[in-house]
Amino acid sequence: MARPKIPVFSVLGLSGLMVLTGCFGPPAPAPTATSAAPTTTASASPTSTTTASPTSPAATPTATVPPTSVPPSSAPASPPPTAEPAPPGLPEQVAPLTVYYVAVGNNGVAGPAIGCGDSAVATTTAPVRFTDQVGPSIRTLLANKSRDVGLSGLVNALYQSNLAYVGGELNGSTIAIWLTGQFMLGGVCDVPRAKAQLEYTAMAASGATSAQVFVNGRPIDEVLSLK
Repeated sequence: MARPKIPVFSVLGLSGLMVLTGCFGPPAPAPTATSAAPTTTASASPTSTTTASPTSPAATPTATVPPTSVPPSSAPASPPPTAEPAPPGLPEQVAPLTVYYVAVGNNGVAGPAIGCGDSAVATTTAPVRFTDQVGPSIRTLLANKSRDVGLSGLVNALYQSNLAYVGGELNGSTIAIWLTGQFMLGGVCDVPRAKAQLEYTAMAASGATSAQVFVNGRPIDEVLSLK
């Protein structure tokens, strides 16, 4: 007995129906937060930045950790190890000051010989308190407005001058002092006398062997020049 023939279009239609049914089946479940971004919880861990050693070469920040997530240190910056403390100032002391006057016509017997056949003679004051001896010594000399120094026979060639001490600087064995004001001298021989009084007083106060005197920013030789 012959089998009945199944139409071809019926098989094809059934298979097509099965394919369409698979396409429109129930949707797949949505991925969860942990499965979609497994690195999110790792980067948000509070120990991800604190457990890394700051000196370890392998501990480099990842792209998921912003640099501002590490709080800045609140400790104050320490001074550099090479910084040295500032040198202390000169110690305060109490001692007499040495001030020079002139022995007219002494010809270098009582002290260093200066112009016009005179001598520069050292005198001492009562003990005074100071730190820098140059300033007090020069100020004491300039403050004396008497021509005769007591009954010593010495002369003060600077007694009429209006000068003020500004500052001094010791450079090796040379002491430099700066004055302001004007000279008022009694004659030609008062020029080397006034210069010697200032220079020898400055050298005695500083321990220097030479001196430079500037008045209103100019060398004393230029200021006292008769030209």
